[in-house]
Formats: sequence, structure tokens, C-alpha cells
Amino acid sequence: MVLVLRNTFVGGRHAGLQTSIGILAGNLVHITYCVLGIGLLVSQSIVAFSMLKYAGAAYLIYLGVMSFRAGAKTLDIDDIDRRRLTHSWFVQGFLNNLLNPKGTLFYLGIFTVVIRPDTSASATMLLICIMMLVSACFWPIFVYTLDQPRIRRLIERSQQTVDRIFGALLIGLGLRLASTER
Repeated sequence: MVLVLRNTFVGGRHAGLQTSIGILAGNLVHITYCVLGIGLLVSQSIVAFSMLKYAGAAYLIYLGVMSFRAGAKTLDIDDIDRRRLTHSWFVQGFLNNLLNPKGTLFYLGIFTVVIRPDTSASATMLLICIMMLVSACFWPIFVYTLDQPRIRRLIERSQQTVDRIFGALLIGLGLRLASTER
């Protein structure tokens, strides 16, 4: 959520939506390997879980440092080369979601509690579609709210502070992730 907030403020609605699409693509990856049973293997392997956890923490810290450093500069949204960043926004959302072990644990929790071995394939698909639909509806509403002119002006007036706050939040989340137990 912090990444979508940051990218929407820095790159506008397009950046927020692209980041959200990356997050949704990461959700599909989590869902796919959980349905196939690979998620259970990751949740049972301390080494695999730790590798995923530390990779995710390192990525969050990297994004936080980049955001914090960007806070030292005044950014004019018109100066952004949108062609160069178009794929970057998506990739950030995708990697952020994919490297987050909580995504694995969330979907494993859903699939092990709600879906039993006797659950039909159609019921499983319905659950997956509902989860993706809820997410696909939430993110655009969130981004469009953040991109409202009044909110946008408020953020632009305090851009440097916002970049530093979100940078610190991302670094904090990365450190917290690195220090969490299974």
C-alpha cells in the first residue's frame, strides 16, 4: 500500500495504476503456486522462507532509500520520462508483492482454511475470482482518491516531506520484515 501511495504521488494516476497492476500480477503468482502446492513447501522450509523474507526486506529497504533520496530533490511531474518509467511502476508493484512472504502466508491461510481436498474446482475458481475482483476494485479506487486535485495539491506542496516519510516507512517495513519470525 505504501508503494502505491508513493508511486501515485510521484508519478500520478498512471504510475499508481501500473503499480497496482503489478501487485495484482504478483497475487496471481501467489495464488498459482499455492493452488499447485508449492506454497506449502515454502511455508514448511525455513531456508526457502528465509530467502524469500530477506529478498523482500532488501527490496523494500532499497525502495525506501531511493524514495528518501528522491526527497532531497524537487520533482516536477512534467520532468518524468513516462516511457522510461512505464515498466518500472509495474515491476516495482510486481516484485514488491512477489517478494513479500506475507503474500504466501496469506494465500496459504486462505487456501488451507477455506479450500479442502473435497472442494470442487469450480468453487476454487470462484474463490480466486472473488479475491482478484475485490483487489482489482480496491486499487483503482485507492489510486483515484489519491490523485484527486485537492489531495494532489496538498501532496505537491509537501512533496519532499512525503517522499522522506514514505521512504522511512518502506525502510521500516523492510527492517520489520527482516526481523519477523515465521
